[in-house]
Amino acid sequence: MRPVSIETVQYYPFQVKGYQNSYPARRIVVIPPVDERDFTDVGGVGHEPEDGHPAVGVILDQSGKIDQRLYGPPLEELLQSAVASAAREAGMVSSITALGLKPTLAAPGADYVMATEIKRCWVNKHRGPDDSNGATWSAAADVSLAVAIYKPPFNVPFWQGDSVATFNDPPLSTNGGGPEDETEIYDQPGQVLSVALTRAVAGIFKRDDLRTLLVQDSQPQQ
Repeated sequence: MRPVSIETVQYYPFQVKGYQNSYPARRIVVIPPVDERDFTDVGGVGHEPEDGHPAVGVILDQSGKIDQRLYGPPLEELLQSAVASAAREAGMVSSITALGLKPTLAAPGADYVMATEIKRCWVNKHRGPDDSNGATWSAAADVSLAVAIYKPPFNVPFWQGDSVATFNDPPLSTNGGGPEDETEIYDQPGQVLSVALTRAVAGIFKRDDLRTLLVQDSQPQQ
């Protein structure tokens, strides 16, 4: 294995179902996210960027030693675009801006402003025991986001919460006793991380409390 791999990590539109077109068509502006990962959950693995690419995971051999370090695209740009895409799926009119929170709240045209922080975004792929078909592999990805929504011009969050997602490949059985199948769904660890990212981003909107709040807020005042 090469010591370094630059992975393709992306948001998969419409992969998560159940919230599409369920939000009011209000205008929401997504400001640049902040990468606030502290890497306390990566087992002491080095996490310095590689030529501008952020560290997003590792591939481990059978003994648990690092075979390959994984790096991804700029996570802030990826997440900002992904959140705007998920907001559109939800039925909102979304856009992105390069401005920070304060100038965006002061600018005209937005009903809401969304700020996000990346708390965790990591994938770990591990080689297991060999069987009659050769090597076995498993991967686990975790993504955690902190989200705040503001109503201009106020700088106090109108709503805030967390969205966390994990994805195991092969998927774990429903009773937690191990994988449902020994065969991986995805070849690349970046794809496994992409699924977790997609679920975390969609999870921002796939929640009754936020949907109810924005629906009620969009109703005309009596």
